Order: sequence, then C-alpha cells, then structure tokens
Amino acid sequence: MATAAFDARTDKGPSVWAAPDMTILAAGRRRPAAMPADMFGSAWSLLCDIAEGAGAPVDYVALGYLTVAASLIGGKRRVSPWEGWEEPCILWAAAVGDPSANKSPALEATTRPLARLELDYADDHREAMRHHDEQCERAKYELAAWQEDVKTAQKEKLGTPPKPDAAIFPDEPVRRRLKVVDATQEAMGPILAGNPTGTLHFRDELSGWISSFDRYATGGREFWLEAYGGRPFTIDRKGSKTPLHIPFNGVSVLGGIQPEKLGDCLLGSTDDGLVARFLWAWPDPKEFGRPTKVADRDRLEDIYRTIDSIAWGVGNDGERSSVQLRLEPAAVDLFVEWGRENDRGLDDAGSLYKGFCGKLKGGVLRLSLLAEYLKWAVGTGPEPTSISAATVATVVDFVDSYTKPTAMRVFGDAALPEVERNASTLARYILRHKPRKINARSIRREASLPGLREAAKVNDAIAHLVEADWLYPAGQRHGDTPGRQSSDFTVNPTVHEVA
Repeated sequence: MATAAFDARTDKGPSVWAAPDMTILAAGRRRPAAMPADMFGSAWSLLCDIAEGAGAPVDYVALGYLTVAASLIGGKRRVSPWEGWEEPCILWAAAVGDPSANKSPALEATTRPLARLELDYADDHREAMRHHDEQCERAKYELAAWQEDVKTAQKEKLGTPPKPDAAIFPDEPVRRRLKVVDATQEAMGPILAGNPTGTLHFRDELSGWISSFDRYATGGREFWLEAYGGRPFTIDRKGSKTPLHIPFNGVSVLGGIQPEKLGDCLLGSTDDGLVARFLWAWPDPKEFGRPTKVADRDRLEDIYRTIDSIAWGVGNDGERSSVQLRLEPAAVDLFVEWGRENDRGLDDAGSLYKGFCGKLKGGVLRLSLLAEYLKWAVGTGPEPTSISAATVATVVDFVDSYTKPTAMRVFGDAALPEVERNASTLARYILRHKPRKINARSIRREASLPGLREAAKVNDAIAHLVEADWLYPAGQRHGDTPGRQSSDFTVNPTVHEVA
C-alpha cells in the first residue's frame, strides 16, 4: 500500500500514488484461447458472419452451432470406439461473459432456425391429432358395447369377455419439440416421452437453471444428470397409475452465465460431475462496431434441416433404433493415444478440472460423431458410416487447444477466494463508471453488484483494493463532533491511466 501522506488540501488521496495492482482485474483468469476454425470446416465463415451481426465473439455462435446440431441428431446416432462402449450425440455448452458481451444475441441467432423447423412438424401433428380424435370417438362406442357385453355375461353367468383393443383410448400425440426453454423435470418428462430423438434445453441464464433443480420436486438434479447420458428413464408420476417411461432421456443444454456467478454456481453446488459435463466458451468481448456483412441465415437453416432429416435405423424387432458408427482402426489408435496423454498429470489437478478431463474421453467421441455429420451436412457426399482418423485428429486439436484451456480459465476463476472475486467485481465497476470517490454504503445499496450486497463483504472487498493501491481511505466527520467517519474512499487516478 502507498505510504505517502494524504493530501488534505486537495482531498484527492496521497500526494504521490503508488502503482495500482492491475492483476486484480483478472480475478485469477487465464487469457482466453482462440477458437480453432478447422473444427467447423467450410461453415466457419458463416459462423463468423453471424457473430459479427450479433456483435459477439464467434466462440458463442460456434458453441451454439455445435449444441443445436447435436440435439438434432440426438438418439438417432451413437458412436463407439469398440464393443461395449458407445456414446449418444448429446452436448452441454455454456457461454461465459458479462451482460454486455452479447451472449444472448449470439445464442439466439444459432437457435432461431429451430422455430422454422418446428413448423415442418405442425401439419403432421394436426393430422395425428385428427386421427387421435377419431380413435377416441371409436373407443367410446367400443367401450360402451364391451361394457354391455360384460353385463350380459354376468347375468348369464358366463366368463367376462376380453376387452377389445379398439375400446382402449390411445395416448395423445406429442408435438415435436426441437427447443424447450426453462422447463422443469416434470415438464420435460412428457416432452421426452413423445420425442425419442431428444431435444435442446435452452436457458439464457444457466445459474438459475442449476439452482432450480430441486426447487419444485426432489430428484431434479438426478434427472438432468441422466439426461446427459441418453439412457432410458422412468418417472413415477403423482396421481397416475402408471409411471412415465422415457426411452431416450437425452437433452442437449445450451445457455449463458456471468463470470461473477461462476463461483457460486460451480463451488456452491455438489461436485457430482454436472459441471464437468459442460463445454465452455469465455472469449474477450467483441469491440462494438457496425457489421460489414450480412450472414446467410438460410444456409444455417439448411444445415440444420439436413441434420434433422437423418433417418432412424430399424432394429431386429422392426422398431426404430439408433444407428451406431464405429471409429475406423486408425481413429481408434489416435483416440487411445490421446486418452493416455489426457490422463497424465491429473493426479495433481483440482477436482473440477480432473472431473472435466475424465468426461472428455466421452466428449471427444461425441464431438467426433458430430463433426463427421456436420462435415457431411455442409458438403455433398454420402451420409457417414464410420468416424475417420482425420475427424478425430481435428476434434482432439479442438479439445486440447480450446476446450481444456477454457475450462482452466473457468475453474480457475471459480476457485478464487470470495473476497478476491468481489474485489475484482468492484474494480471493474470503478473502471466502468470512473468515480473519483466511492462510498461503502452506496456501493452496497445502490450499485447492485453481484456478491456485494452485504456490508461485511463490501468492506472486505474495499480493504482488498486498498491493499492493492486502488483506493485510499478518505473518511471525514461532519463538524467538530465525535463519531464515526464516513466510509468514503478516494480512487487512485492512475488506475484509469494504466487501464
């Protein structure tokens, strides 16, 4: 801390300010990694144009693009490196950034075409509902006739006649849902039961989604953990004689989260592997400017339509089933080599990052399946029947050069002590608003900063900034009466010059 005397005449703090510690702004964060373009092939320029139109970094658009495409493949395809191990096409992705980073416009741009795709299913659903109503009307008469037969059999002391299939009311058709917004476990159950491909769950603020898991009913967290695996799931419904069976409990998840909420969201939750399931994007904000290109959004929609058109396989019993794609021999060798390298050095890693890297083996397989299909969807060749070594190599590079460093950036910030996170939040507030002075009570009551709504936490954050030579106590008493000094602090003017 600066030791120069306070300049009472100017009330501007020390006569000679010490250099402020600007690393306080980093809050333990690593520098963001650059998103590799090779992962996206010829679609990269389209994603860049969409990001420019949204005023956002391309990272957000690229991650949204991957997650939406994964949700459209869903239960139709699985990937297997060898017998006994297969992964579904399900991704969870989180866009990290301040409210001004334009996360929402970027993610909305990648999910918007899903609404138009859902219109394709509207006519089919209306026809299915018409047929359902016809069956219900038929069932009324068949049921009444059967009930009369039962009465007659009882009078004549005969056996009860079997109930005809036509007297059983059919289940109501479920509309195809490509995107669900802010749904609870209870709401997702019937949607998934009628959507065997799975769906996309979009949440603008993921911290709210995670905190709501057990708000309305127990078992919410377990349901969502299962939804990452795509396995069958059964829900016992209150008031229903029969449980709800979901053949493919597969939900891809996409949403945003603010850096200040990462700590509570990550460290404040149970370490059960939920956080490790996410792929993260946390780029620097894009400088504001007018777009120079208009994105070809029809092309994005065409890619999604091609992915959505993938047909189901047919099982031995004639029912629809997922189609399994195997890694080619060279791709298996590359995957095994990478997996061994991925495991090295994890014994000394933090629990969050260790869990994340543990999930990455399955993540690489899922991304490889997805990358193979996206390459097909933007090209003209036949539908893939296997996963090539070239595709696995591209995915491994994406994971090592982007996914892992970004996870370290996210987990590193979350692992900071609360006082350092709060001091960083207050420091960014000072840079944004450029006050000459701050008042502890005003910060608590008026600034509405995350984590800084309690007096003790505000005081601790300010003390941290005083030690970092950002602030200098400038409290005064009114008049000559004894009493507590005002909680004012002068801001080091060098802060703004250095920034």
